[in-house]
Amino acid sequence: MADYVVKDVAALEALYGAPAKASLIKVARQITPLYRKWIMASRLCVVSTVGPDGTDGSPRGDDGPVVQELDETTLLLPDWRGNNRIDTLRNIVTDGRISLMFIIPGSHNVVRVNGTAVVSLDPDLLGRFKQKGHHPRSVVMITVAEVYSQCARALLRARIWTAGDESTGLPSIGDLLAEQEASFDGAAYDTGWAARAEQTMW
Repeated sequence: MADYVVKDVAALEALYGAPAKASLIKVARQITPLYRKWIMASRLCVVSTVGPDGTDGSPRGDDGPVVQELDETTLLLPDWRGNNRIDTLRNIVTDGRISLMFIIPGSHNVVRVNGTAVVSLDPDLLGRFKQKGHHPRSVVMITVAEVYSQCARALLRARIWTAGDESTGLPSIGDLLAEQEASFDGAAYDTGWAARAEQTMW
């Protein structure tokens, strides 16, 4: 198995060949008008970070734009209530590197942002966000290094918007928790989830 591992970038580049021109010219160093239009239409993004304990990928969603633009090189991502593991925030505090992938239902393309981030408690930034009388505990302030589109092939292959609901028969979150700890009442967790989520959404 080890004989087949690619061990240097030159070998990797030789395998794949030169990138297409479109994949190179699509990169912007700030939020352009058209990239802004896309990002502000997205209610869901996947946030990737890295820290001393490893990597983390986390979905972030909102009832409206998932981020706000502070200026052409700065995005604001509110941290709404979750499970308090704060893996993403821990990574940002210790490392700062961040990537975001913005998704829009129905589109097979995505827009990606790479940059650095800090966790801010600035009252002015917190005050920019309000949902049902609540504000986020913190705001992730992202300095944009690059923003670019991603081609549609992956989402087309996955039939993500055309395959319909394929969740039938999958384990519930309660099932997954009970698998990790046999004494955990997974059924009760699942039964009460909707009410808990409604009470603690923001």
